[in-house]
Amino acid sequence: MTLEDLDDVMEVEHSSFTLPWSREAFYNELVNNQHAVYLVVEDRGRVVGYGGQWIILDEGHITNIALLPAYRGYGLGEELMIRMMAQAKSMGVTRMTLEVRVTNYGAQKLYRKMGFQEGGIRKNYYTDNMEDALVMWVELW
Repeated sequence: MTLEDLDDVMEVEHSSFTLPWSREAFYNELVNNQHAVYLVVEDRGRVVGYGGQWIILDEGHITNIALLPAYRGYGLGEELMIRMMAQAKSMGVTRMTLEVRVTNYGAQKLYRKMGFQEGGIRKNYYTDNMEDALVMWVELW
């Protein structure tokens, strides 16, 4: 992801989340966060999805992953996860984590397919409706 991608990224973000990150938040991730690594999915030069993670020592923390609604259901999310996990592993990461809404069964299904397992609950994690987050972990071999 580059700064030039931000207009498209914001479209993906707003179509995907009830509490979207601001443009400034993504700008800060790209410019100021030395731990942040972001990938994009493009179709004919347009960003239609992205995934981000923080690499801290030997752990990767997936911060967000999203696709435009029209691009969901075609395996792009799985391919993005595969590439994010491979990138993390190449950077010395041995385990990864993420949070997902307890009601987001589709995302949980993908994460389980990628080897993530339940690690706990973060109570009232999502401030829009105080929904709990399921914490998931995977060991990278």
